[in-house]
Amino acid sequence: MSPLALDTVPVETPPAAGGAVEGVDDVDRALHVFLAHRTRLFRIAHRVTGDVASAEDVVQEAWVRWQRVDRAVIKNPAAFLTTATTHLAINLIQTARHRHETPAEPPLIDLVDTAQDPAARAEEAAAVEESMRLMLARLTRPELTAYLLRKGFDYAYADLARLLRTTVPNTRQLVRRAQLRLDGGPDRPVEQAELRLLTAVFLHAARTGHVEALERLLAADASAPGCGGVRRPRVRYGHRPTPRIA
Repeated sequence: MSPLALDTVPVETPPAAGGAVEGVDDVDRALHVFLAHRTRLFRIAHRVTGDVASAEDVVQEAWVRWQRVDRAVIKNPAAFLTTATTHLAINLIQTARHRHETPAEPPLIDLVDTAQDPAARAEEAAAVEESMRLMLARLTRPELTAYLLRKGFDYAYADLARLLRTTVPNTRQLVRRAQLRLDGGPDRPVEQAELRLLTAVFLHAARTGHVEALERLLAADASAPGCGGVRRPRVRYGHRPTPRIA
């Protein structure tokens, strides 16, 4: 029997006046609703955590939360479960990083075409935002520029060096230093407006393959203006040259 099945065995209660067992039907309905969304919830959790076992833990905790909540007042179960799962997954990876149980490198999401699925787009955006928040909190702008364009869009080191107006060895060092900071650096406060802007521009670049706006945003404070001649790779749906964002 699965862990979920074990958790769904109802506690026996005295029969109601009409002979029915109160609470059993309600638990059955809750289980039916949850199972209808379980695959999508697992996908959300896996995108954020990047780990199957952690995603399963998150889904299990979401089920526990769904059992305990007053479901009578919830108008949109899908929205509640999506939000709860996303928050639980983010909390899990933040806790794991704090305890040094997992590397802090944000998994760069393997974006898929979610144009026809608003729920999936919302899930994707939440996971991307968490990754951007970590990078903004721990990296300098040159490190962020080098790391994000290298890991997320497979930029060549020579192209990054031209963009940042530095040398290829220095660019490699920026990416290495960024990884070290993500693995254990202190967090700085992150401006919400900056986070929202970076998330939106990154998603646009990843979904369309047009990275010019992202490049301009990242390079604005990382190097002097007027750096030209950078080859701009195009990103296709489902393409992840270096698997890193969930």
